Amino acid sequence: MAVVKSKLLKQLAKNYPNFLKKDLERFIEIILKEIKQTLKRGERVELRGFGIFSSKIQKARISRNPKTGEKVNTIQKKIIHFKMSKDLFKKLNNEKK
Repeated sequence: MAVVKSKLLKQLAKNYPNFLKKDLERFIEIILKEIKQTLKRGERVELRGFGIFSSKIQKARISRNPKTGEKVNTIQKKIIHFKMSKDLFKKLNNEKK
């Protein structure tokens, strides 16, 4: 099951009852906005214990439409690359530190 923003907000409100729900929602919005703006500027975002987000440029190329097989020009675009931290990798694979 995916974690959506509303479920994350409910969990934060449950864990931190002293904070108002609207303040927690604003906090989440600020964090996500900063991550987006940083990636848009071409800088990387490092969240210790979680991973690193970085943006890379995918070069323009000629690709194929899988349905029809015809060639399609694909323009240059930015993509997001994520590399998980060793701590997260170990937790996902049930390894001990």
